[in-house]
Amino acid sequence: MSSRITEVEVLVTSPDRNFVTLRLTTDDGVTGLGDATLNGRELAVASYLSDHVAPLLVGRDAHNIEDTWQYLYRGAYWRRGPVTMAAIAAVDVALWDIKAKVAGLPLYQLLGGASRAGALAYGHASGRDVPELFDSIRAHLEKGYRAIRVQTAVPGIDAVYGVAAQPTAEGARYDYEPAQRTALPVEEDWDTRAYLRHLPTVFEAVRNEFGPELPLLHDGHHRMTPIQAAKLGKALEPYDLFWLEDCTPAENQDALRLVRQHTTTPLAIGEIFNTVWDYQTLIREQLIDYVRSAVTHTGGISALRKILDYAAQYQIKSGIHGPTDISPVGMAAALHLDLAIHNFGIQEYMPHGERTNEVFRQSFTFDGGLLHPGTEPGLGITYDDDAAAGFAYTPAYLPVNRLKDGTMHDW
Repeated sequence: MSSRITEVEVLVTSPDRNFVTLRLTTDDGVTGLGDATLNGRELAVASYLSDHVAPLLVGRDAHNIEDTWQYLYRGAYWRRGPVTMAAIAAVDVALWDIKAKVAGLPLYQLLGGASRAGALAYGHASGRDVPELFDSIRAHLEKGYRAIRVQTAVPGIDAVYGVAAQPTAEGARYDYEPAQRTALPVEEDWDTRAYLRHLPTVFEAVRNEFGPELPLLHDGHHRMTPIQAAKLGKALEPYDLFWLEDCTPAENQDALRLVRQHTTTPLAIGEIFNTVWDYQTLIREQLIDYVRSAVTHTGGISALRKILDYAAQYQIKSGIHGPTDISPVGMAAALHLDLAIHNFGIQEYMPHGERTNEVFRQSFTFDGGLLHPGTEPGLGITYDDDAAAGFAYTPAYLPVNRLKDGTMHDW
């Protein structure tokens, strides 16, 4: 039985930040949602969908998910890249949402059913100094988190990614959404040597305070050369990290060989990757331990499932990207995948703000440190048009980074 797509809507709203949502409607009245948000470049994906993809979808059978994915990927000729893959991801997730609703099942049941009771989530603790960091860790533990990412300010550096208490250019807390609503990107500074000296002392203090059992994570945010990353990984070995994330820019996949040679600290890579080709060497040579891609930026559920199946051959696990620049639609898609796959590792989780939750009504839950997508048919997300209409798009940019001498650096 076919179910033809009759309407394609690209919805842009900005409750707590900018989101791009794709909504597909079929001739039998079923709707599906997909997340197309690309932080700082949202309108590029909205245009790609509206101007180039939407005309191709009307009249297609909504149940032919794989064929539609291949049609959009291979048919465009210009493949890969974050804009293209976010657009394809939105279509893919919306089609899975439709198929599961027609089946009357939560989406994870169509992916093979549940492999676990829920997805272990990690929270994001940070502080401008060690006492403030301790307070943040305790606050996250009280909320139920059973794994904690640790980010800290560094003496001599004015602003460091991931430290919530820092002021922004707008005067608000930095929190977990560093994209600021300013005319131009905010410029931050960086000193790798100061960071490498300071960070091991922070993890020593955290381990002494909270003991050996608590899983601890850290994000290097692409800021180190391979040898610097190797040095940091080795220095952090006594503190038994769950992972060290994005220790060096991984476009050069061969660079991870050098890091791997010098440290046994587990490595997580891939939140800015878009296809399996970004991972080919890393997975085949077992140079990483966790795949960090988002469903939203990697071609959707269909594509990320294939990457994770490939990774499973090498005992590499998932660690799906899930900050607040992934909408609740994208988060729900990740949770359905988390629940179904065998090689699940951990799920990043940043709760969205109240205004975002007004726009995106959610059925997923967080309890006892575990996330669960819920049992409603489909993704379990409803888009509130009336609430969304009250939040117009506002330009926002992620910061850029410079060394002390003014040289542009990886942010």
